[in-house]
Amino acid sequence: MRPGPPSLADMIPSFGEASPRTLADTAPSFGEASPQVLAAHLRRRTGYSLVELVFAAGLAVTVSGMAAPQLLSGLDDHRTAGAARYISARMQRARMDAVMRSAEVAIQFTQTGSGYTYTAYRDGNHNGVRTRDIQTGADPPVGSAERLPDHFSAVDFGVQAGLAAVDGGEPPGGDPIRLGASNLASFSSNGTATSGSVYIRGRHAQYVVRIFGATGKVRILKFDRPANQWKPL
Repeated sequence: MRPGPPSLADMIPSFGEASPRTLADTAPSFGEASPQVLAAHLRRRTGYSLVELVFAAGLAVTVSGMAAPQLLSGLDDHRTAGAARYISARMQRARMDAVMRSAEVAIQFTQTGSGYTYTAYRDGNHNGVRTRDIQTGADPPVGSAERLPDHFSAVDFGVQAGLAAVDGGEPPGGDPIRLGASNLASFSSNGTATSGSVYIRGRHAQYVVRIFGATGKVRILKFDRPANQWKPL
């Protein structure tokens, strides 16, 4: 007789009949494993070792330390450039106010114990904005006094040592406000202005805001220390 196909009972293993020795043979026995095998198994189960974590942390600190100076230098240059643009915008606004009011408007820079303040004034007696008229109140202020560090941290009017001359003029020396004895940047009703320069510096960056009298236009330049020359922003 031909043997028939195996029954379902024959195909399913019977664990109830397996001996304890058979079941024990199928499970891992760490008691009999060597220390090296056990350590490798524990590393696979517990993730990274302390040595690996210390190495990764040290690498991250080293990379961060190398990138920090460049990051701080870039932030300083960004703030100083922003301050130069802000002063340029304030001057352009004074020029527009003078044309709209048909009266001279000037920005006066005043040295204080902690730096400089600047305030816009309007010609109130039709003889131009003058220091004496500002003191007597004949030329009223347009807005309140401001300080550059209040808007841009660690940035103020200043001059680094050894700066080259701008556009073939004289070196700035130690005076960051080059607008004459009165320190007034004046803008007339016909769009002209007093010529001069205002120097702005951060911890490392150096900029200058230039005023051209014939046109009243304002220009910003940055000092490139490696090249020892001024470059337009």
